[in-house]
Amino acid sequence: MTEAALSEARHKMDATVQALDRDLIGVRTNRASPGLVEHIKVDYHGTVMPLNQMAQITVAEARSLVIQPWDKSALGMIEKALQKSDLGVMPKVEKDLLRLIMPALTEERRRDINKMVGKRGEESRISIRNIRRDALDKIKAAEKSSELSEDQSKRFQTQVQKLTDEGIAKVDAALKKKEAEIMQV
Repeated sequence: MTEAALSEARHKMDATVQALDRDLIGVRTNRASPGLVEHIKVDYHGTVMPLNQMAQITVAEARSLVIQPWDKSALGMIEKALQKSDLGVMPKVEKDLLRLIMPALTEERRRDINKMVGKRGEESRISIRNIRRDALDKIKAAEKSSELSEDQSKRFQTQVQKLTDEGIAKVDAALKKKEAEIMQV
């Protein structure tokens, strides 16, 4: 029972950290990254599809992306989707492809992005703490119903706290790395 609760908590905490990592990929830094645009939805003949399923996205230079659609007729639809996105970058059409040139971020904009990243990190920490609370509740319930002795309960609670500390450390490391990328000029 409690081994299952411990395993479930570990799985959920790892999933939370992975979700944060995926989320941070799409946050704009001073460098171009395919992760910035691959989540953008494109209306392709009445079907909404993510951009990474419609085109090859490559980094041409440090601050530019090249988007080459597999279906050349989708070029206009992709351009329209990029213009509507919150990237703040206008695509340039060059024959069969689109080029996105990322302007340098201002100091103020980098600080705003860092605040947003910090909020996402805090949401992840809260999620991990909620997972800890749920696991501890299960352990205490097992102790109360005499499935566990007090010593076993304390041991499992210590293991849950250790998992929580590891999860929060991973979140902090991901945030620190992303904030360094953002502040890099």
